Amino acid sequence: MSPTLSTSTRISTADIVYKKKHDYMTKNGTLLWVDDEIEHLRAHIIFLEKKGYEVVTVSNGDDAIDLCRQRCFDLVLLDEMMPGISGLETLQAIKSIAPSMPVVMVTKSEEENIMNQAIGSKISDYLIKPVNPNQILLTLKKNIHRKEIVTEVTESGYQQDFHRISMAIMDCRTWDDWVDIYRRLVRWELELSTAASQMSEMLAMQKEEADNGFAKYIRANYMQWMETLSPGVRDSSRPLLSPEIFKTAVFPAVDAGEKVFLVVLDNFRYDQWCVLSSELADSFDIDEQLYCSILPTATQYARNALFSGLMPNDIERMFPDLWVDEDADEGKNVNEEPLIRTQIERFRRHDTFSYYKINDNASAERYLQRYSQLSNNDINVVVFNFIDMLSHARTESKMVRELANTESAYRSITLSWFRHSAISELFQLLARSDYRVIVTTDHGSVRSCKPVKIIGDRNTNTNLRYKLGKNLAYDNKDLFVIKEPHKAHLPSPNVSTSYVFATGDSFFAYPNNYNYYVSYYKNTFQHGGISLEEMVIPLVTLKIRNLGLGIRN
Repeated sequence: MSPTLSTSTRISTADIVYKKKHDYMTKNGTLLWVDDEIEHLRAHIIFLEKKGYEVVTVSNGDDAIDLCRQRCFDLVLLDEMMPGISGLETLQAIKSIAPSMPVVMVTKSEEENIMNQAIGSKISDYLIKPVNPNQILLTLKKNIHRKEIVTEVTESGYQQDFHRISMAIMDCRTWDDWVDIYRRLVRWELELSTAASQMSEMLAMQKEEADNGFAKYIRANYMQWMETLSPGVRDSSRPLLSPEIFKTAVFPAVDAGEKVFLVVLDNFRYDQWCVLSSELADSFDIDEQLYCSILPTATQYARNALFSGLMPNDIERMFPDLWVDEDADEGKNVNEEPLIRTQIERFRRHDTFSYYKINDNASAERYLQRYSQLSNNDINVVVFNFIDMLSHARTESKMVRELANTESAYRSITLSWFRHSAISELFQLLARSDYRVIVTTDHGSVRSCKPVKIIGDRNTNTNLRYKLGKNLAYDNKDLFVIKEPHKAHLPSPNVSTSYVFATGDSFFAYPNNYNYYVSYYKNTFQHGGISLEEMVIPLVTLKIRNLGLGIRN
């Protein structure tokens, strides 16, 4: 005697078999319509059948439940008031059988408690009798065909914008031009990934085109920007740079009488910010701009420049005990708190401040416990290292690489972390405070796919996106080379030291063990070089919403 299958197993099997058959039988889907006056709905049924739907009808809840046990439907139209078991009871029974099956409640009643019960039972839509065929068609499109419609409209929109973006890339002349291009590319990347579009490959090619153009722009302009960082020299045509964040965004807010909470997310890209911003939009008014990370786009340089208000060679010259060389064993960001202090003192300010770095949940919990004490400070700085740790873990761990195997998956993990970690609780506290909240980063990262051979001595640094050392040998015209580091405000350990930066999605590999090296690091997220993803990074001001009072700060 064969073993008896459980109810759930029988249902799953029946659903699978039926689904395969039903895909051939009907064009748009199969509906179950439950109504005790179903004979009066014949005209509606004919209308839907002409639109390509198969419509199965029953006149009571018991029959509807039995049918749902036997087969799956794309959507159920359910009358709320029927003899025997009610529509709400039928709804609960159907949801216990097939939780994901969309159910649309159709009723004459507009009582609030009935609506609340239906919504609480996770109905997909709510229609008030008498309904017309177009109303029904609209709810079918929303609940059955939403993905296909969204994908179609999104792909059509991107196709129309594709040529305009390509022309704009060729015409880019200024920083603002590149910011506009990057915003548009990120917008389409998010929309196409949400729509599960097959056009992502086309977008990836266009992003590559943009990154190549941006690299040419940086090669042509970066050294001139460095000249304008000299005291007394100003150039409005260049972007805001890492050492200018405090004097541009933080200090003016304090001078205006506000307390500032600066949240620095290490290795945080603009596309990741776009995903997180929707989580904050209900609590804050968002003022977003994009600034430029200095080179190299690495913590040792960009974040130390941000906190000190100085370029790296100035830090080394003025505060040699706070600068950590490339070949040193200690961490490259161990002196961030004293660097902040030096900047405050250099501007002859008397701001009180706190600094805290969060690497794990335990340190996050300790920080939240002391949150109430922070209100005594003019400036509170907190650094979250999760995203940077994720990018490194993705390189080292096969399992993490599988979890974040695409750009979309990488963003999804970032969003999940934000929702379920202490940072979400911190922003909830900040939303009830009087702080001016500033969210930023030191640099972003790029998915590195193309190896570039380089040769250096044993003292050459290990970063995959930039190299500094003596007698570096390379054969690639797309690299950005700085042979006089002092002109770029970079330290020069030796007289003959030069810096070489990878562009686009390339990464450096040594000829020794080349194949192993390439296979290990290909498609990993790296930073240090030149790309839109690494250099064009968010600087966001959040103003607290006082919605209950009907006013905004």
